Amino acid sequence: MSPNGYPWPIETTRLENGLRVTVSPDHSAPVVAVNLWYDVGSRHEPEGRTGFAHLFEHLMFEGSVHVAKAEHMRLIQGAGGSLNATTNPDRTNYFETVPSEHLALALWLEADRMGGLVPALTQETLDNQREVVKNERRQRYENVPYGDAWLRLLPMLYPPGHPYHHATIGSMEDLNAADLESFKEFHETYYAPNNAVLTVVGDTEPKEVFALAEKYFGALRPRPDIPPAPDGRHVPPRGPVQERVVADVPAPRVYLAHRTYPYGTPEYDAVTVLAAVLGTGRGSRLYQNLVDGRRLAQPENIAAYGVDLAHAPAPLIMTATARAGVSVEELTEGLVAVVDEVAANGVTEAEVARAHALLTTSWWRQLSTFEGRADILGRYAVQFGDPARAAERLPGWLSVTAERASEIAAELLRPDERATLTYVREAVE
Repeated sequence: MSPNGYPWPIETTRLENGLRVTVSPDHSAPVVAVNLWYDVGSRHEPEGRTGFAHLFEHLMFEGSVHVAKAEHMRLIQGAGGSLNATTNPDRTNYFETVPSEHLALALWLEADRMGGLVPALTQETLDNQREVVKNERRQRYENVPYGDAWLRLLPMLYPPGHPYHHATIGSMEDLNAADLESFKEFHETYYAPNNAVLTVVGDTEPKEVFALAEKYFGALRPRPDIPPAPDGRHVPPRGPVQERVVADVPAPRVYLAHRTYPYGTPEYDAVTVLAAVLGTGRGSRLYQNLVDGRRLAQPENIAAYGVDLAHAPAPLIMTATARAGVSVEELTEGLVAVVDEVAANGVTEAEVARAHALLTTSWWRQLSTFEGRADILGRYAVQFGDPARAAERLPGWLSVTAERASEIAAELLRPDERATLTYVREAVE
């Protein structure tokens, strides 16, 4: 039997206002990790409001009713803790790790900005953080080599109107056009207790966390009519799509992308194993063929990976960057040849065994920290309704056979459903 992918205890409750609370005690260190997942990401953003979820990742640190600007960070760090937040298409999460005696502080701070951000939100704060996000877009996506690949791949994979068509960073036009009332409305719509999961992992007991959650979050009002995200599960076939970008890049690069299945499904488990076979480490197909074999690709920039999106056919992306003197046409031909060979003839038992070992190490590495466990439990509570289902993931990967990985490769890696994005260097005069 496959090992349990989450062997620690888990207890859950739900407050009357709908907030779900998950606790996984572990007294091996006097620390607690707090993670608050909101079921709002870029897939929830309607046309004209792209980038809103990510902008709130910034605004939520800019003060609330009882907490001044930057005080959230000052209080957590002053207590010896750390904190951050992230946004992706499926969710936004806010998290702190603090000595266990400061658990109440972390929960109070999260409750205050859940229920008290809008009254404290000003036009000046919005304008300042809007500029911060616009600069982030320039620095991370627009002004670095290959930085806009994700911005280009998403529209190639998902048609207009699909919830995954646009990137989380949003568009400059939408960020510029949005007014203060639109942002307040967005927060009041999605940042509600019945649209969130609070997870605490570490040196505490469930009864303590449940009592503190009731104390600080219990009076917050639920939102009765939270609009669901658009349904992204069905994407019509669109045939092969190609885009060639001429840019100031150090070397040609190629991305091949295919839509697969949603994260958390048995089919996506097979995709995850297939991605490891194709592009993880020196023993992968891509490395052995394009780096060690034909010497077409740089060893440090070769990969295959799934993007773990839970509510639509998630992408499988394969990429390689050319060695000096190798053209984009040569690199593309080499990358396509490896992928087509796997689709036609499958993978071996030895390759799948290696993938299992790599995925097992990766899983336990993530769960080796309280922060990693809190994030995983929050994910499974929000996306699958039950944090205990996190225990299924590793066994799911380990159940994938070479035969199943080969079947999924033949089904999905078809040239007629491939998106190909290539970068070539600008000509030097």
